Amino acid sequence: MAVPLSYSFRNLRKRRLTTVLTVAGMALVIFVFAVILMMAAGLQKTLVETGSPDNVVVIRKGAQSEVMSGVERGQAAIVEMLPQVAIGAQGHRLLAKEVVVLIALIKKSIDKPSNVVVRGIQADSIALRPQVKLIAGRTPRMGSSEVIVGNSIIKQFRGVGLHGTLKWAMRTWTVVGIFDAGNTGFSSEIWGDVDQVMQAFRRPVYSSVIFKLRDSAEFETAKKAIETNPRLTLEARRETRYYLDQSEMLAKFLRILGFSLTVIFSIGAVIGAMITMYSAVANRTGEIGTLRAIGFQRRNILAAFLVESLLLGFLGGCTGLFFASFMQFMTISTVNFQTFAELAFAFTLNGRIIAESMAFALIMGFTGGALPALRASRMNIVDALRAD
Repeated sequence: MAVPLSYSFRNLRKRRLTTVLTVAGMALVIFVFAVILMMAAGLQKTLVETGSPDNVVVIRKGAQSEVMSGVERGQAAIVEMLPQVAIGAQGHRLLAKEVVVLIALIKKSIDKPSNVVVRGIQADSIALRPQVKLIAGRTPRMGSSEVIVGNSIIKQFRGVGLHGTLKWAMRTWTVVGIFDAGNTGFSSEIWGDVDQVMQAFRRPVYSSVIFKLRDSAEFETAKKAIETNPRLTLEARRETRYYLDQSEMLAKFLRILGFSLTVIFSIGAVIGAMITMYSAVANRTGEIGTLRAIGFQRRNILAAFLVESLLLGFLGGCTGLFFASFMQFMTISTVNFQTFAELAFAFTLNGRIIAESMAFALIMGFTGGALPALRASRMNIVDALRAD
């Protein structure tokens, strides 16, 4: 027969102080573990939502990002004539030739310069990104030194505001609008006329060509037409795939960092759980002897103490996740390793992170309780009763 589950709960309640301290140690480990995974998930979510599955990004073959890419004007014209490009309501092709450059602005939090993406756009650039909404001011006039700024730039950097001026590339640029792109990377960009940006930075080529597919199922056809054309040295990716690739390096780094820190911190939590469970065994020697005397087998005693340690892990995991969940209300920024520019994103808690965190918490509980439980199960009945 199995030892009732209520027995394990009663013993945890009886040792309130040691239980609380052990749970707190495990909760801290799970909090750190979950928060770093939430950072990686938030980064990927932000970049993936930046793209649309119906849009195609065309960049130079081998380039990892638009910053490193170059698309010549003649090549862009060939891409523009592809039959897979969607036609807008007014009969024009839904395509934009864009340039991406980096500038330095003073970040409020550290009072030091940090890189920001400036995107040179064309008239259809906003139409291709329906998630971009103008929330103040107006759109920039093509052919002028006017820009619109993402709301994350407004929050993170100094000297950026509606009707304000910015100076870079030996020009003065006027902020005429502020846009909100939701939880996407576009919110961390500044947009202006592509020709003006190219002239200011002396860029003779575009960074990318973005177009909307007339039929999403035609992506492979468009990709093959671009990548097999001997006049082109370009590659095509779905916009969602392109931005997912942008997040992989930093997200992988964050996950490795999270696992490394958690393993280091978990050593202390496991030792704490082990001390707690060894203390429980020492204080309940007579109780263990009584359980054995009334018919409970060694495996029942082993299971009872393992259940207690797993309960400690479960409580620690729930507590850590509870406090980690509040991080979802925070937005932070970091440098995207692919573009070397600031990217603002929110922490994201999902089912996978919850499952991984709880699994890690239970592993800590099991590891901390295995040896004490084994010791309890091996006690001789007579010696245990005599010790009482």
